[in-house]
Amino acid sequence: MRALAMKPVLLIDAVGLTPRLLGPRTPNLNALAARAPMTTVLPAVTCSAQATMLTGALPTQHGAVGNGWLARKSMEVALWRQSNALVSGEKVYEAVKRLDPAATVAKIFWWWNLGAAVDWSVTPRPFYPADGRKIPAIYSAPNEYGLDLERALGAFPFFDFWGPKSGLPSTRWLADAALRTLETKRPTLTMVYLPHLDYDFQRFGPDDPRSLRAVEELDVVCGDLLRAAERFGAETIVVSEYGITSVSKPVHVNRVLREAGLLAVRETPAGEVLDVFASRAFAVSDHQLAHVYTKDRASTEAVATLAESLPGVDLVLGEKGKRALGLDHARAGDVVLVSRPDA
Repeated sequence: MRALAMKPVLLIDAVGLTPRLLGPRTPNLNALAARAPMTTVLPAVTCSAQATMLTGALPTQHGAVGNGWLARKSMEVALWRQSNALVSGEKVYEAVKRLDPAATVAKIFWWWNLGAAVDWSVTPRPFYPADGRKIPAIYSAPNEYGLDLERALGAFPFFDFWGPKSGLPSTRWLADAALRTLETKRPTLTMVYLPHLDYDFQRFGPDDPRSLRAVEELDVVCGDLLRAAERFGAETIVVSEYGITSVSKPVHVNRVLREAGLLAVRETPAGEVLDVFASRAFAVSDHQLAHVYTKDRASTEAVATLAESLPGVDLVLGEKGKRALGLDHARAGDVVLVSRPDA
């Protein structure tokens, strides 16, 4: 069988972008607007949504049931892991290379990056020395790829990517990294993550003038990428992981479980911490969804009963509900709670 020759593709993940944001503020993105926009998955969070975009599968198959989950054997809550091996199924870059062994791929800050079968990758990866410090850094493979980017663009502005200072400089650096990669490497598939729209939407809400200004900034950056892709003969595709909506109330799942005697804590010199071994139930909560892990069937039933009357909870999913929504994976909670749109 003859290998399939592929047209180069630039795949932009503009996190937080939704169809309702397209309009007079976004002339560059308007030119790319899909006639049949995709929906997202449950939960609509980075790790799950990206795993689905990479594999075409639901969390029940690929296993990324959230931005974190309980590793049941070690009883450790694993959050924001990056290993590509944690996602089951063939990834899009693996399919590209299967169809065209000569194809090359660059993966710029998309998640599930460590160990991915690509030619050039770069991702946030701080150093954590034994003395407790956190030293901002990136990880790249090959190592020279990241070194070249930082020589050309300066150090990645880490504190403009995570934390209260987060904003446009991180998106600009990543876009410039994609532009340099397109120019110097000419990948068959170039994947770049543009994060900054997410920040002001979470800080100020989606309708604040500062958030709408961030939409305009994103459009300018995407315009630069679109024109570069055209120069190098690449097709541009823009995707997003989720949209952000205004909310008015928190749902304190673990407080309720503690009040019911299901959750236990341990006193430490730094205050109370969750005791996963002594707890009969506890929740790993993230945005719209909470995975509640239980010790036994009686605890599972108690959680389901409590959650039914918990203000702000829209859905209480047991095994049947998880299966219907593509979340019945061993990593998922024994009970999964989904919040109401305003909670």
